Parts: sequence; C-alpha cells; structure tokens
Amino acid sequence: MEKIAMFQAFAPAVALVGVAGMIGWVVTTWLRVRHGYPLDGQWGQALYPKRQDETVERVRLLSQENAQLRAELSAVKDRLANVERIVTDGAHGLEREIEALRGRAN
Repeated sequence: MEKIAMFQAFAPAVALVGVAGMIGWVVTTWLRVRHGYPLDGQWGQALYPKRQDETVERVRLLSQENAQLRAELSAVKDRLANVERIVTDGAHGLEREIEALRGRAN
C-alpha cells in the first residue's frame, strides 16, 4: 500500500515533467523554424525548411538549367548524326573503290 500511495503522490509530478518536455520541444522547434535553423529528421539528419520564394527561385534555376541541357543534348545529337553519316558514307566509298580494283584485276 505504501508503494501505491507513493506512486499516486509522484504521478502528477511525472505527468507535469512529461508535458513540460513536450511543450519545450514544440517551442524550440518553432524557434528553429522561425530563425531558419535546420530541423532534426527522424534519423538525425538536418532538414532545412523551405520558403516559398526560395522554392520559386530554385524551380526557375532548374528550368533554366534544363533548357540549357536540352539545347546541349540537341547539339550533341546533331554532331553524332554528322559523324555517323561521315563514317557510313566513307565506308561505302571505300567499298566502291575496292570493287573497282577487283574489277580491274579480273
């Protein structure tokens, strides 16, 4: 009976400490977000909160980079088509010359 009475006496204090801990966590998280500090993820990694203007700027930069990469890819495809044409045309010309030489030998 003494243990139960002691538990009942300390139960409100334990609950108060738990609630105070949760309130403290909420307040520190709010302060970190408000001042731009990274948050802690589930596994301890840093999570940086995004702002709308940062997101819009990032999308604009990524779209610009995407357009540049598409233009570069198009130029590379054109160059590859030219190289393929040169290689295949050169092979046909060489084949014609060999056949002409064979025709002379016979």
